[in-house]
Amino acid sequence: MQKKSILKMAVLAGALLFSSSVLAGWNEGGGEQDAAINLVPNKQNGIEVYEVCSACHMLEGWGTTDGTFPQLAGQHRSVLIKQLADIRALNRDNPTMYPFALPSEIGGVQSIMDVTDYISKLPMNPENGKGPGTNLAHGKKLYVENCVRCHGERGEGIPAKFYPLIQGQHFKYLLRQFEWIRDGKRRNANPDMVKQIKGFTQDDMVAVVDYVSRLTPPKEKLGPPGWENPDYD
Repeated sequence: MQKKSILKMAVLAGALLFSSSVLAGWNEGGGEQDAAINLVPNKQNGIEVYEVCSACHMLEGWGTTDGTFPQLAGQHRSVLIKQLADIRALNRDNPTMYPFALPSEIGGVQSIMDVTDYISKLPMNPENGKGPGTNLAHGKKLYVENCVRCHGERGEGIPAKFYPLIQGQHFKYLLRQFEWIRDGKRRNANPDMVKQIKGFTQDDMVAVVDYVSRLTPPKEKLGPPGWENPDYD
């Protein structure tokens, strides 16, 4: 038992060393991110792999409005690839997701491409979780002054730069991530964003995230209310 514990600690230490050397930078790439991003996706394998993810993110990819799990549906494939590769390389801390993201559970780099391509094409929830709606003018001002350059006027992001689509995301999930990024808890956060929001108060964070939670995706990206994923009938 003691030998097994020592071995597990050694493997974890090695993985941490690998992640800090290969994926230390915000957008340096390398590792599985680069290996997966230009592969040709296999939809059927994407469906099979996503079934593992659906226990938390739901079969529709809509997550939960209480913010426990984010909406993944409709997210840029490049962003999903980066985040999944970062979690597998221990460059982003997600102890809940990590065991399910391992190659032993979902496969290698081809599976990263397959599942992220599948998720990116799922229709989005038209009824995402919203904030309190009490300080939206201030939230809009903060968004325009601090967030538009990377996330776009409608929260559409920039896939070529790995800037995520944030429109239609659940308020409580956005708020938690915003706090973690500001406070240095999310290790793979864009350092430019960390600097940009360093001086935000709690009220500032709530206001801007509330505003973002009301940025609606275009109609062609939305599913109907109550949509159920037909791939898992």
